[in-house]
Amino acid sequence: MRMTLLASVLALILPALATAETEHKVRETTITEWKAVFGKVEARDNVPARARLGGTLVEIEVTEGSPVTEGQQIGTIDDAKLELQLDSVEAQIDVLRSQLENAQTELTRGEDLLARGVTTAQRLDSLRTQVDVLTNQIESTEAEKRVIAQQEAEGAVIAPISGRVLDVPVTQGSVVMAGEAVATIGGGGFFLRLAVPERHAAFLEEGADIQIGDVDETRTGRLAKVYPQIENGRVIADVEVEGLDARYVDARVLVRLPVGETRALLIPAELVSTRMGLDFVTVQKDDGPALRAIVPGQHHLIDGVDMVEVLSGLVAGETVIPSTTVNYTPSEGH
Repeated sequence: MRMTLLASVLALILPALATAETEHKVRETTITEWKAVFGKVEARDNVPARARLGGTLVEIEVTEGSPVTEGQQIGTIDDAKLELQLDSVEAQIDVLRSQLENAQTELTRGEDLLARGVTTAQRLDSLRTQVDVLTNQIESTEAEKRVIAQQEAEGAVIAPISGRVLDVPVTQGSVVMAGEAVATIGGGGFFLRLAVPERHAAFLEEGADIQIGDVDETRTGRLAKVYPQIENGRVIADVEVEGLDARYVDARVLVRLPVGETRALLIPAELVSTRMGLDFVTVQKDDGPALRAIVPGQHHLIDGVDMVEVLSGLVAGETVIPSTTVNYTPSEGH
């Protein structure tokens, strides 16, 4: 008799517990409004590697897509005039050194003659002055040689930042001017760069989560930077995405931005059933479950649960339960 009574109690309690676990109380929920825009894969910094010397580009060591590091030599520019100037200066230095050797020999001879009283101190001072003048001339000419050598060294085109070469507008053998861009390098990391209408600027906050892709398959990015300058009525922003495919710069990617909030009635999508082209839910009434026709709206993924917006057919406070094979009572007022 006790076992029969226990079985009867469990038969009453277990269905109630199962219903409590799966039923959903309808209430208004704040949801985020999303705007779909296209972002482009871009480098944060686009810096040209410029020629510091005018001349002929005799060597270019990179092409589009080549990775480079800051300070790496990516090309060589040659100016034949510098080599001729360097040879001329070296010849001048050789002449001055020969004159200095003769002057030092004359100075030594003059010191011997002065010691024997054959020459005068005035003559000796003149020889010392000549040695000093030639020494200074050699130092000045060597400084001029270093300047020319530095100009020649500036024929090396150096990468200003680490990154990837995006564009090489010249070819080997081209004549370039000082300051002309030899290559454009993208660095500072690759981001999705967005141009958002300025009316949505107030809703953009750095650090906010951004959805990448369409509704069915999304990834999450982070709004890394919002630029203060508005260009052509649009706000520029960078979205940081882990594992972003940066093989193709300027590739377009669908991005969904949070641009506002609204209140809506949401229920789990699994509680909605479709029959004969209409959508129904089962509402728990005082006198039992009732089948109710609804008009569903957009789907929203909230805490990993697929929730559907109910545009009409339900009111806040009602309880929705899973559809069961029971006899439904007519829905009142709907």
